[in-house]
Amino acid sequence: MSAQVTFDTYRGAEGDVPVRKTVTRQLRPNDVFIEITHSGVCGTDLHFRHSDITLGHEGIGRVKEVGSAVTGYKVGDVVGFGYIRQVCGDCEWCLTGWDQYCSKAVAYGYTDFDTGSFSEGAVLDARCVFHIPDEIDPADAAPLMCGGATVWTVLDQYGIKPTDRVAIMGIGGLGHLAIKMAAAMGCHVVVLSSSESKREEALKFGAKEFHVFRQGEKFEGKMEPINHLLLCGSAAVDYDALIPLMAPNGTIYPLTVDFNPSKLVMFHVAAKGIRIQGSVVISTSEMRKMLQFCARHKITPQIEKFPLNETGMSDAMRRLTDGKVRYRAVLVAQN
Repeated sequence: MSAQVTFDTYRGAEGDVPVRKTVTRQLRPNDVFIEITHSGVCGTDLHFRHSDITLGHEGIGRVKEVGSAVTGYKVGDVVGFGYIRQVCGDCEWCLTGWDQYCSKAVAYGYTDFDTGSFSEGAVLDARCVFHIPDEIDPADAAPLMCGGATVWTVLDQYGIKPTDRVAIMGIGGLGHLAIKMAAAMGCHVVVLSSSESKREEALKFGAKEFHVFRQGEKFEGKMEPINHLLLCGSAAVDYDALIPLMAPNGTIYPLTVDFNPSKLVMFHVAAKGIRIQGSVVISTSEMRKMLQFCARHKITPQIEKFPLNETGMSDAMRRLTDGKVRYRAVLVAQN
């Protein structure tokens, strides 16, 4: 008979304070039960905060129990998990390392309503759990599970070379990690920010150039063309103002998106051979690569800590909503 585990979770609610709920789960043969010690707070959590699901998808914790078929983890291991909670392991996507597109994948907020990192524990498919390198502090590891993973997929999967000029627009939760990673890869990093006040910080993170660029205004400065542009700031993007900054055959990656239509003049896109490349969820193989890369290059997020309870979650999400978090909020278990 499979083991049964019980733990408390925090679910979205109509108000601003998450609701505590006790959950009992069966541990299947390939499952891992994790005691949560840290959870990142991501912008996606703001979209789900009023839904009746356990919030959080940047989880770090210690393995407490393993299923009968699990061989890669043991009790006491420090591990993390992100957006994907379960995969089949047998389809074409899983076998080629792109398992985020697995047709049987269970993703945050869609079907597994009781699994999340705003919780005392979580039960996950062992194939979607990741060893955290000793070189990375668990609190720093939490934002890498989604924020770091989001920018890493772009930097590693779409042909960006060390010789390229890579621009990051927006120095926030995603942007500051993108600057650090791209710089460690050897790219010439260009930062576009709406505020001159962030120049010194951007250069400290690894940027070689800093330019003030405000949405809705034409860029008046001088800058060599950009090969790759990661949009890490506002989801409301003025593409007409950005395309003139791009090199021929350059690529724009919208990483902060919403459900509103974006204005785009296709003639300008076609004339310069510009690509608009979508990217959302990381694969399990890429997650492992990213963690090793961050450990090797000592890449860590800039974080603010809050207690992993109703008050801490409410405070963190309120600061995130107000744009006051610099640059990732992390919930820390108090026991």
